[in-house]
Amino acid sequence: MELIDNHTHLQDEPFRGKEEFYIDRAKQLGVTKMICAGQDPDFNKRAIDLSQRFDNVYAMVGYCPDVAKDYNQQAEDLLIEQLQVPGVVAMGEIGLDYYWDESPRDVQKRVLARQIEVAHELHLPVDIHTRDAFSDCYEILQSSNLEYGAILHSFNGDVSWLQKFMKLNVCFSYSGVVSFTKATEVHESARQTPLDRLLIETDAPFLTPKPYRGRQNEPGNVYYVAQAIAELKNIPIEEVAAATYANTVRVYGLN
Repeated sequence: MELIDNHTHLQDEPFRGKEEFYIDRAKQLGVTKMICAGQDPDFNKRAIDLSQRFDNVYAMVGYCPDVAKDYNQQAEDLLIEQLQVPGVVAMGEIGLDYYWDESPRDVQKRVLARQIEVAHELHLPVDIHTRDAFSDCYEILQSSNLEYGAILHSFNGDVSWLQKFMKLNVCFSYSGVVSFTKATEVHESARQTPLDRLLIETDAPFLTPKPYRGRQNEPGNVYYVAQAIAELKNIPIEEVAAATYANTVRVYGLN
């Protein structure tokens, strides 16, 4: 059984200098590949560095909503250069965040739409962060060219949003939230997500799944995300692993 953590932050402070330890520990739980998500210039560079150091680590780069206000032509030129580095497999994480509102909402929307355009020009998928912004996110994705696909990172929408987004060329990535006892809307969305549109992630060091909730998350814990989904769908974990592995390889074009 092999698993892929399709969205982790192995470049974040808790892991620095100990990346190999956490990669090896993930392998013990069957996690053989992981994608390190960028979000700002520092995280983008560190994600690329890790993808070049480790054969089983890939990278994505982008400007997340918090730093959308800093997106300009110089930032875009650098992103275009970085997106063409071997080992970089997507634009991300990008999106909308109306909870923190670190960038003006009109700026967030403009920058999200533009980054999707850039990714399309380079034949790459996009990894989308959405918090308290499903309506605007859906409107932008619906009017964008998603020929190369999109991933809704740490999807926490209810079934009505699942059904709306299902009409688009997107996959739904579930994090440790799917294991939380009170996350009943996410449970039902996971149950109704078709296996061929399903991905799994940790978002480490955040969103640690049960049974380790409350501790620092790490890529190996994507095993417990798969386990939670298997229980919700009443299918073997091996079936979840096989589907999510194949989907991740397909959507991100992994070797």
